[in-house]
Amino acid sequence: MAQSSMKRLLGSAAVALCLITPGGAFANSLAGDYLAGRQASFEGDIQAAATYYGRAVMFDPENPVILERAALAEISLGDLERAAGLANKLVNDGHRSQVAHMALVAEQAVAEDYAGLIDMLEADRGVGPLVDGLLTAWAQLGAGDMSKALVEFDALSTQQGLRNFALYHKALALASVGDFEGSAAIFEDAGTGGMQLTRRGVMAHVEVMSQLERNEDALTLIETAFGTELDPGLRAMRDGLEAGEALPFTHVRGARDGLAEVFYTLAAALANEANDEFTLLYTRMAEYLRPDHVDAILLSASLLDEMGQSDLAVKAYAEVPEDHPAYHAAELGRAAALRDSDKVDAAIEVLQRLARTHGDQPIVHSTLGDTMRQLERYDEAIDAYTKALDLFEEESQSQWFLHYARAISYERLDRWDEAEADFRAALDLNPDQPQVLNYLGYSLVEQKTKLDEALDMIERAAAARPDSGYIIDSLGWVLYRLGRYEEAVGHMERAAELMPVDPIVNDHLGDVYWAVGRKTEARFQWRRALSFIVYGSTAEDVDADRIRAKLDVGLDQVLAEEGAPPLQVANDSGAND
Repeated sequence: MAQSSMKRLLGSAAVALCLITPGGAFANSLAGDYLAGRQASFEGDIQAAATYYGRAVMFDPENPVILERAALAEISLGDLERAAGLANKLVNDGHRSQVAHMALVAEQAVAEDYAGLIDMLEADRGVGPLVDGLLTAWAQLGAGDMSKALVEFDALSTQQGLRNFALYHKALALASVGDFEGSAAIFEDAGTGGMQLTRRGVMAHVEVMSQLERNEDALTLIETAFGTELDPGLRAMRDGLEAGEALPFTHVRGARDGLAEVFYTLAAALANEANDEFTLLYTRMAEYLRPDHVDAILLSASLLDEMGQSDLAVKAYAEVPEDHPAYHAAELGRAAALRDSDKVDAAIEVLQRLARTHGDQPIVHSTLGDTMRQLERYDEAIDAYTKALDLFEEESQSQWFLHYARAISYERLDRWDEAEADFRAALDLNPDQPQVLNYLGYSLVEQKTKLDEALDMIERAAAARPDSGYIIDSLGWVLYRLGRYEEAVGHMERAAELMPVDPIVNDHLGDVYWAVGRKTEARFQWRRALSFIVYGSTAEDVDADRIRAKLDVGLDQVLAEEGAPPLQVANDSGAND
C-alpha cells in the first residue's frame, strides 16, 4: 500500500498531529516553555518536549494547543495515563483532536470498557478509518458478541486496501476463542495476502496448526519460512513441536490483546512508509495495551534509536525480560543504542556479557566482532568472528560476511595469507559479492600481485555497483598498476566525481594524471588530497609525507627513491613491458 494511501486510511490529521489553531497571548514564562517545547519537538527530543509542554500546561491549562502537544509528547514517551488526563481535558472542553482520541481509546481499552469504547468509536471519536474498524470488531468480541465482531471484520475486508488487515485479525480473533479450524482456513487461503507471511503471522499460524494436532505441518511451515538457522523463540517452538507438544495460542489471548495487536500490526506496516515519530505512537499504544508485547517494545526501541533518541532506546530495550526468547535481540539493540550515544565501553560490556549468557547465537559473536573491528581491536574481532563461524554446523551463503569481516581484520594486522583465505572463502559462498570482489582485488593491487585476477574481480564489482566510488577507484587503480594509464584516467575521474573529498581517490587521480603527462593537474589533485586528509574517513591510510614529496620532486623521483619500478606504459596485450 502506498504511503499516502496508508496515511489517509489511518487519518491524515493524525499525521499532522496538530488540528487546533493557536490563539491568545502568552506570558513570558509560558512563552518560553512553549517555544522550548516546540524546538525540542523539531529536534526530536521527546523527553524535553514533554517536560516543556508539561510546564506550559501548568501556566495555561485551558490552552488546547499546549494540551494537545503535551499529550502527543506523553504518548511518544509511552505515558498513556498522563496523556489521557490531558486528552480528557481537551475533549471535555469541546475540542476535537485525534491525538486526544488515541489516548482516550487507550484508557477505555485498558479498563476493558468495551461498551464505552464502541460508543466512542461510533461517535466518530476514533483514530482513523482502518484503526477504528479493527478496534470496533475487537471491542465487539470483548463485549461478548462474537457474531457482531465477525460482521465487522467481514465488512472491513470488502473495503479497498483493507482486506489483508481485516482477514488477518479475523483469523487471530477466531483463534482467541478456540475456533482453530476457522482460523487455519483463513491463514491457509492463498488469496488472503501477505499479513500471514510476517514473522509474527507465521508464528501465530504455527500455534494454530499445533492446536489442531498438525505439528508436522507446523514444522514444515517454520522451515519453509525461516530455514534451519533459528533464533531462540523459533527454536523453542520447533523443539516443542518435535516433542509432540500442543503449543498454546499466545499471540492474542483476548480482546485487549487484539486491540494491542491492531496498533502493532499497523506500526509494523508503517515502519518503512511513515515517519518514525508517527509510527512510534502506534507502538506505544500496543505496549500500553499489552505490556508483555515484546515485538512492540523492540520496534519502539528501534524507532527511538533511528530518531536519535539513544537514551530512550536504551531504556526501551531494557524492558525486555531476561527470560524472554527475544532477550538477546533486545540486548543487541541496547548495545547499538549505547554505541550511538558514544557509550562504547558500556556497549562492549553488554555484548561481552551476552556472549557468556547467549553464546550459542552466532549473531551475538558477530556483532561483538563488528564492534571490535570498528574500534580497530582486530585481534578481538577475529576471535569473535571465529566463535560465530564455529557455531554453524554447515556452511551457507549467509556466512559470507563473517569470512569477509574476519578477512578485513586479518588484513589490517598484516596477516595476509589468512586474510586472502577468508576473502576467497567468502567468494566461494557468494561469488559475485561486490564488496568482497573489490576488497580482495584492491588488496592484490596494493600488493602488486595477481594483477590480472585483481582486474577481473574489480571489473565484476564495478559492473554490479557502477556508482560506488570505492569500487570505481579500485578499477582505475588496478589499470594504473597494470600500466594502462590512459584507460585509468576516465575511471579515476569518475571516482573523484562520486567521492570528491576523499583523500585517497584524489591522490590516486593525481598519480594517474602524472602518468599520462598531465603534471599540473596531478599537482592540483595532490594538493586537494592533502587538504582533505583531516576530513576523510580513510585519512589514516594516506601518507601525507609521500604526497608532499610528490609535490616537491614529482612521482618519478619518489618512485626511484623508494626503489620501485618506473612508470611504464603497458603493451598492446595489456601486460607490463
